[in-house]
Amino acid sequence: MFSILQTSNMTVVIVIMALVTLATRWGGVFIMSYIPLSDRVQRFIQAMSASVFIALIAPIMLETDMAGRLALITTFVLMLVFKMPIVAMSAGIFAAAMGRQFLF
Repeated sequence: MFSILQTSNMTVVIVIMALVTLATRWGGVFIMSYIPLSDRVQRFIQAMSASVFIALIAPIMLETDMAGRLALITTFVLMLVFKMPIVAMSAGIFAAAMGRQFLF
């Protein structure tokens, strides 16, 4: 069981984490407002987005089950075809659920 002291400590930690997240997001927007968006900067930002995405997805692809891989592949293909993240992610979630329920 959690005591009142532990619960209040967790609340403080969550609030601090939220404030740090908010500060980094606002700080990034503030800093980027002073940087001119040349073609080189835009290419860098796009490359960073792709590399962060791959860094997050690659370990999941290696560690997950077949239904998870089916979901990732479904999401990837639909994102390439439709270029609509909500559609791709929804289909990926559906593929994972159906794969776990009926196939794997």
